[in-house]
Amino acid sequence: MMASDMASSTFPWLTLAIFVPIVAGLLVLLLGSDDRPGFTRRISLVGAVAGFLVTLPLYTGFNPDTADMQFVEKASWIDTFAVNYHLGIDGISLWFVLLTAFITVIVVLAGWEVITSRISQYMAAFLILSGLMVGVFAALDGMLFYVFFEATLIPMYLIIGVWGGPNRVYAAFKFFLYTLLGSLLTLVAFIYLWHAADGSFDILTWHALKLDYTPQVLIFLALLAAFAVKVPMWPVHTWLPDAHVEAPTGGSVVLAAIMLKLGAYGFLRFSLPITPDASQGLAGLMIALSLIAVIYIGLVAIVQDDMKKLVAYSSVAHMGFVTLGFFVFNTAGLEGAIVQMISHGFVSGAMFLCIGVLYDRLHTRRIDAYGGVINVMPRFVTYFVLFSMANAGLPATSGFVGEFTVIMGAVEYNYWIGLLAATSLILGASYSLWMLKRVAFGDIGNDQVRGMSDLSPREFFILGVMAIAVLYMGIHPKPFTDVMHVSVQALLQHVSISKL
Repeated sequence: MMASDMASSTFPWLTLAIFVPIVAGLLVLLLGSDDRPGFTRRISLVGAVAGFLVTLPLYTGFNPDTADMQFVEKASWIDTFAVNYHLGIDGISLWFVLLTAFITVIVVLAGWEVITSRISQYMAAFLILSGLMVGVFAALDGMLFYVFFEATLIPMYLIIGVWGGPNRVYAAFKFFLYTLLGSLLTLVAFIYLWHAADGSFDILTWHALKLDYTPQVLIFLALLAAFAVKVPMWPVHTWLPDAHVEAPTGGSVVLAAIMLKLGAYGFLRFSLPITPDASQGLAGLMIALSLIAVIYIGLVAIVQDDMKKLVAYSSVAHMGFVTLGFFVFNTAGLEGAIVQMISHGFVSGAMFLCIGVLYDRLHTRRIDAYGGVINVMPRFVTYFVLFSMANAGLPATSGFVGEFTVIMGAVEYNYWIGLLAATSLILGASYSLWMLKRVAFGDIGNDQVRGMSDLSPREFFILGVMAIAVLYMGIHPKPFTDVMHVSVQALLQHVSISKL
């Protein structure tokens, strides 16, 4: 089937992408048990792989030459309020659907031997979460988006609160309250837009609404309350290090790789196209907050003694690049930001997997508990070096492509802003390589390190897949940018036209 034919096909690929993992999760809950761990893990993996496979036709059938929504599905849901089950993707949202399904397979494999209690509940939480996150990226109805956006909190709250570390309940509550409270203002904005659109929750209708400047600013700030917390932007980022430190490895991977992108995606789907004048007017504020995240949080990362907390703070810094790219309003900035979002999914996910490998062996994440790991785990350190270099933005890794493109966009917007943003490359190298040196190189730190075993075949495979993704995107980013280019151009054109 040709791309254009597939794109106009009525086959419900997006519905399958959402509900295959959700149904699989429910089946795991129903059929799985700790008494049959092998069976529970196998059906979880089958469900995750099936969820990934049904997203592949979205890529093979996608037409990159149009900015129109593709694979559109629409059915009435709540007639009284004109709420519809309305789905569709463009070149911006496609990659996030694929990334979500891919990362879900990785986290199921990552928890294969590590999780030994409540296995079915653990696997089901990730499968259901996967479907809900795909729903966020595919929703074209405001209320449907809000339902999916809020529903993602529940499985992640359980993942942190049940399988997390000693302070897991505190971290889970903090994560839940921060994100829920921010979202309440978004609901108010959505209701205002529903009234302004004569009783329509259609997001594309909202894009075309004529709005005065004051309502635009208020809507932008209301949306910012939710999306800034989710990204997270400085200064509402403090929930993230706590959540990462307490979450199990799989939870940290999904949190960094996908859930942070839900907020950034909200800027692209709502803030920029619905409130273009407010976005332009408040760009200085957004750029300032982004640069604080890039520079200040980068400095905070350097002084961390917990590996997970260091990578968590580095995630805030990297996502600062994303929001910076959004608000310089040029092709390089916006495409670079989206590439950075995808890359961050691979790199940060891989970093948390590496930290999980070390934690499984010594049950500590403190940097000073290690030293000379390369002497006993050379295969592991090979991967760890690659991912640390990617985290620092080394050329030929995916981490370089997004950051460099955003810097180019920032320089095009304002030289000094670009220069400040470029300092992150120095800071990224500082905290990534400083951690790598202390953990991996030198003499063996202690007898516990001396007794560590190298990667198992399962761990080698998981990290190998992530390494291929990081290198492929770094060496050949064109397939990623080609898909999004027309949609990015259309968004920039839309934002450049005043609604006043």
